[in-house]
Amino acid sequence: MLNTVYGPDRFGLSFELFPPKTESGARALFQHVEQLTRFRPSYITCTYGAGGSTRDKTLDVVDRVKQQFQVPVASHLTCVGATREDLRGYLIEAQRRGVDAIVALRGDPPEGQEHFEPVPGGLRYANELVELIRGEFPQFSIAVAGYPETHQEALSPEADLDNLKRKVEAGADVVITQLFYQQDDFFRFRDRYHQAGIEAPLVPGILPVTNLAQIKRITALCGARLPDPFVQRLSEQEDPEWQFQVGVDFASEQVQALLDGGVPGVHFYVLNKSQATSQVLQRVELPPASDV
Repeated sequence: MLNTVYGPDRFGLSFELFPPKTESGARALFQHVEQLTRFRPSYITCTYGAGGSTRDKTLDVVDRVKQQFQVPVASHLTCVGATREDLRGYLIEAQRRGVDAIVALRGDPPEGQEHFEPVPGGLRYANELVELIRGEFPQFSIAVAGYPETHQEALSPEADLDNLKRKVEAGADVVITQLFYQQDDFFRFRDRYHQAGIEAPLVPGILPVTNLAQIKRITALCGARLPDPFVQRLSEQEDPEWQFQVGVDFASEQVQALLDGGVPGVHFYVLNKSQATSQVLQRVELPPASDV
């Protein structure tokens, strides 16, 4: 599926969700998804909780999204806490439910662990997960993660890029980046990506800022840098609406710069809301999304 989304005259627009914890959260989520589907996304993805704690709910979400909105869907899948047989079982169920693609990730170390260690019979690296999917479940498209500012555990930017290349060579169709807030970081990363001979489409991942305290927590976890002038602007007022509008203004400029720079698509981390992403998409000159 993903190999038909990106290419000449084909632009991929995608959104990432997470499973809601409550029934009211679920009702709100699908109201927001209804708003987002008005922008004709190429596909919608759903992550799950730490250690695979919401895997079943992830499949429930993508199943309902596909059935209700007729949009292709992708489920996240990580190596955390899972044996090969566990992973195969999940992929069999995802196939049964009509999932189109898998976002294949190693996953973060479980809480309390400083370094990632696979369970007995599990996988250590994301490229091994890609190999498993591509070899045994070839009907799935596969997306993997890239890091414009370098993965926090990587020994060097070069080592990080080598790891990414292994994931693509194992069979990944597209690379979606971690969130970032300085587009020059993305463009420098893209240059190095192409110089390394990686040919899979490289898609920027965007998280519009709606709250300064929230984004400080998120970037502290993933290692992304917030530009000082942007933080200063957000800090001028504690008013939630002010911070929301400053964030939307910034994200709109960022996305337009990326579009002007020729990206093959944009992936939005929407945090189960639609307002900020919708405002950004209304402001930018977005190419028509691919029909898949």
